[in-house]
Amino acid sequence: MFGLSELVIILVVVIAVLSVKRLPGLARSAGKSARILKAEARAAKDEEPTEPGEPRVIPGEAVRREDREDTGDTGPARGGAQA
Repeated sequence: MFGLSELVIILVVVIAVLSVKRLPGLARSAGKSARILKAEARAAKDEEPTEPGEPRVIPGEAVRREDREDTGDTGPARGGAQA
């Protein structure tokens, strides 16, 4: 039948013929995506940097689950002991 090299050549030709119609749209979409990525990277770079030791503050309200008891402990369990 066909060898691997012949199948690869046929596949490349089929992809080339079918993608000629879609190539301008794909190029336009790729350009638009690149512009968005560039703008987001610039915005992230322009954000106010925090000092390395300074904790990040995320604005909002803390939400407490009502199905848990308030033990007053805010940290993780120490020493591997479980209650």
